[in-house]
Amino acid sequence: MNEITFWETIAFFDWDKAGDDDAVMEPARQALAAMDDESIFEFEDILSEKLHAIDTREHCRACYAGELDPDDGDDYISADGFLYARCVVVANGRDFYASVLANPASMPQDLEFEALLSLPGSAFEQRSDEPYEHVPPVDYESFQNVNGWLPSSDTHPGKFTGSNIPPGNRRPT
Repeated sequence: MNEITFWETIAFFDWDKAGDDDAVMEPARQALAAMDDESIFEFEDILSEKLHAIDTREHCRACYAGELDPDDGDDYISADGFLYARCVVVANGRDFYASVLANPASMPQDLEFEALLSLPGSAFEQRSDEPYEHVPPVDYESFQNVNGWLPSSDTHPGKFTGSNIPPGNRRPT
């Protein structure tokens, strides 16, 4: 699996079935299930890298523009919600991903595609009848891209940044 094959697999998504995420992903799942185990693991590794790269304060700012401010530690931002919003960017293909990566202001609002996260595991389990236990080397969870969440002069701590917040939902300040 390389980046070209990764994006070719994403391109199998059938957007005519929008509204049924599993149906949208089914052609990609079938293509991925036809690959060897290592390719499926590498698919998830690349997916994780892509999601991690857009886990930034600026992408978050655009995603929640007019609603929440990632610099305001008193604004609650769901780690899961921001992750699922980033999945939309990857699910819409290489060109869209590249444009959002280069221009965080183009990050979509009010869209989620959580199902993308289950694609490699589902393909693997179809292929092998064994549980999927691969853990990518890069963490795609929200707020884990330390360089993407460097504070600015506008960043201030608040009730959603302190040690009393579980690490998965704690934003860096």
